[in-house]
Amino acid sequence: MTFDCKQLLIGGLIGGALVAFLQTQTFRKGCAKVVAAGLQLKDDASEFIESVKEDAEDVSAESKQKKAKA
Repeated sequence: MTFDCKQLLIGGLIGGALVAFLQTQTFRKGCAKVVAAGLQLKDDASEFIESVKEDAEDVSAESKQKKAKA
């Protein structure tokens, strides 16, 4: 593998442009929106799972009551 100054320069420019982009307000706002959407999705999923769990517990309790009466 040979050292190529041109490739090093191109890599440095691309890296610098990437760092500059990552520090922009637009990128930060976009990241904040993505994180907020992820947290909302997590909350919605937790509520759904809790609802399913409660329904399963109700069905189980009803089944036990019917077995006890029979």
